[in-house]
Parts: sequence; structure tokens; C-alpha cells
Amino acid sequence: MQFCDECGSMMKPEGDQLVCTACDATIDRDREQEADFVTTETQTDDEVIETEENADFEGKPKATDVRCDQCGTEEAWYYIQQTASADEPPTRFFKCTECGHKWRGYN
Repeated sequence: MQFCDECGSMMKPEGDQLVCTACDATIDRDREQEADFVTTETQTDDEVIETEENADFEGKPKATDVRCDQCGTEEAWYYIQQTASADEPPTRFFKCTECGHKWRGYN
């Protein structure tokens, strides 16, 4: 895996160059060095969990260990996001599968 010297984001291969996924900076590929890299080229979009605040929840993992305060349903879609420092546990954001109520849970 190669990281951008400009912004620190992960770079992805495109032809004979590596392109930054955030700032579009490019560098020439060193194929000998890449033999040691771990890549995600075979990863499909359905394996990726959205972490954007306004992302659609439908199709995300479901939690059954929660209870909606609005309707009492015990199932909700969720995603996880690191909202504090790295030594703190991540925050889980929920959306009720029944009424659509949204809330967050702290571990």
C-alpha cells in the first residue's frame, strides 16, 4: 500500500502511475516495490461500509442488541465511525429499520 506524500491518503494504481484518492497527486509506479504491497483492487463496492454522516443506512449491517426509543423495534442498521481520539472506542450510528429514527451509541 502506498500513501500520498502530499496529504497522506491511500494511493491507487492507474496504468503506470499511482494516484492519490484524495488530492489526485500522482507518482510513477515501482512494480518491484509493489510486490510487497497489499492491494484492494479485488474489493467490490458491496464490501465497503459507508462512513459518511448522510450515507444511506439500508443494506448496512443490522444490530439486534439495540432498541429504538421511538417505536421499540429491536433492530437497526448501523455504521461505525471514529469520532474521538484513536485510543477511544468508535461511535455506532443507528437507523431504526421500522420507523427510520436515527441515534448514536457509545461503547
